[in-house]
Amino acid sequence: MNITRLPLGDLATNCYILSDSKSLLVFDPSAEPEVILSKLKDINLPVSAILLTHTHYDHFGALDDVIEYSGADVYMSDIERTWLTDIEKNGSVRYKYPITSKAAPKLLNEGKHSIADFNFEVIHTPGHSPGSLSYKFDDFIVSGDVLFRNGVGRTDLFGGSNDDLQYSIKEKLFKLHEDTTVYAGHNVPTTIGEEKQNNPYVR
Repeated sequence: MNITRLPLGDLATNCYILSDSKSLLVFDPSAEPEVILSKLKDINLPVSAILLTHTHYDHFGALDDVIEYSGADVYMSDIERTWLTDIEKNGSVRYKYPITSKAAPKLLNEGKHSIADFNFEVIHTPGHSPGSLSYKFDDFIVSGDVLFRNGVGRTDLFGGSNDDLQYSIKEKLFKLHEDTTVYAGHNVPTTIGEEKQNNPYVR
């Protein structure tokens, strides 16, 4: 499998494109739809699904454009289903042009899932937001804004909880193999082992 990282928008929020020889998945179509669509056209494979780690505005700003281009279904947590249209909860209320989506998402629970030829595990990792999901593949995880390289997600936004965040990291993510690559919502990739040893924000 190949994974492409696209840091987009004012917050350099990572959109990831995961592809095999037959199709691809899009994680968090964050912003700058023209960049995402250009890359999808370059890869030239059908989009099997769009997966959201959570629904803060900077993670789905280009969602409707990717849906229109691909016709793919969107998957996310039931906990944040209403956030796609609630600008207070998704955090875009403070902007001149608040961000919403018309998507009708399919809802994911914790556990093992398969979409096309992609097999993965959904791990509920609340703290940064109550419906945050991490997507675990064989040797890597797409973690959203839970765990970063030498950092963690902020917990002062709607529904955030530092206690939940610490639990999600220590009792869920840090239980993974230390060689697991972490593709986070911001910044460059890291590994579970690196963060267990050096992350100053995990008590």
